[in-house]
Amino acid sequence: MHFKFLHNNINVLNLDASVRFYSEALCLKEVTRKEGDGFTLVFLGDGQSGHQLELTWLKDRSDPYNLGDNEIHLAFEASDFEAAHSRHTQMGCICYENRAMGIYFISDPDGYWIEILPAKK
Repeated sequence: MHFKFLHNNINVLNLDASVRFYSEALCLKEVTRKEGDGFTLVFLGDGQSGHQLELTWLKDRSDPYNLGDNEIHLAFEASDFEAAHSRHTQMGCICYENRAMGIYFISDPDGYWIEILPAKK
């Protein structure tokens, strides 16, 4: 028996803003969309791996999500770390940098953190 990692899910308050953010910040593209009674699911992919990010939008939700201590995060490797850092600086979404470790984090419209790492050499 084996298990294959398919996707991670996050709930978002503004689906359009989140899709725009993930497209602009991380070059993720919509792979599929599912409409349900009271919700929409949008699956985003990087075009390289099979792993996807599922954005869930609940149509009746109006309050921001409580992310607690926000200790959970996504991580992405950037093929051009300096260009990624420049893009995220221009977007104003860098929320934390650890220069000693050579990494930084960006924050999406709902406050989820995404770790950006340089490509391994």
